[in-house]
Amino acid sequence: MLSLDPKILQTSKLHSYLLSAVAPRPIAFASTVDTNGNPNLSPYSFFNVFSSNPPILIFSPSRRVRDNSEKHTLQNVEATKEVVINVVNFDLVHQMSLSSSEYPEGVNEFEKAGLTMLKSDVVKPFRVGEAPIQFECKVNEIIKLGTEGGAGNLVICEVVKFHIDEDVLDEDGSINQKKLDLVARAGGSFYSRARKGFFEIPKPLSSLGIGVDSFPDFVSNSMVLTGNDLGMLANIVALPTQEDVINFIADLGTRYPNIKTATHRQKHKLARNYLSFGDVESAWKILLS
Repeated sequence: MLSLDPKILQTSKLHSYLLSAVAPRPIAFASTVDTNGNPNLSPYSFFNVFSSNPPILIFSPSRRVRDNSEKHTLQNVEATKEVVINVVNFDLVHQMSLSSSEYPEGVNEFEKAGLTMLKSDVVKPFRVGEAPIQFECKVNEIIKLGTEGGAGNLVICEVVKFHIDEDVLDEDGSINQKKLDLVARAGGSFYSRARKGFFEIPKPLSSLGIGVDSFPDFVSNSMVLTGNDLGMLANIVALPTQEDVINFIADLGTRYPNIKTATHRQKHKLARNYLSFGDVESAWKILLS
């Protein structure tokens, strides 16, 4: 058996071991605002429920390992003492993943990920409209666990109001776990779907994806593409050039001879097929043809 002393391991290596060993972990999709009311949205898998009376949730936005900087979420909860914790189900996992990108301060991750901002009843941060359960919270305390890169910050949140989509409830009002279809985080690029097991999502581009807010309207408003489809399509640096689109469609015509006269709906269905295999580039070329 491999025996390791955490004090002599490189922090990034220790971080990798911990995240792979303590898994799967629930995800807190944390919505905050700064003192000027600008929204921020980011997921955290150092998260769980710790008390029912009072109802307490705790999540931890750690200091970045690479440069020891603080995340915007931590700065916002320190300043406003409010947060909305949204749960993540399979239907929005790709949008959630995209929102974890290191977008600059002031960029609205709701818009980048194509998610709906719902006004909260008690706190100022917005709820994620697509999340099946949303917890409005007051921050009771923040416990800093260290000052170096990788150090956690325990944000102790008291639930003051919460909202449950009735579609995930049984007739007796209890939550149906299969209908809820939660996802959890594991090590590397792995996630776990509660009812189906592990799957992978490529990590968001370090160069930052274009975001759903950069899509042509006929794509962002598609009646065929799902939230997960939009999240995948948003994780590219730039749209394909028109020349690339023309060349691709010319080749594609041998397999799909009617592609040039296909309707938007038909193209969107074909693009979804390519997305199911992770081929985002080809999906975009079909959508833009």
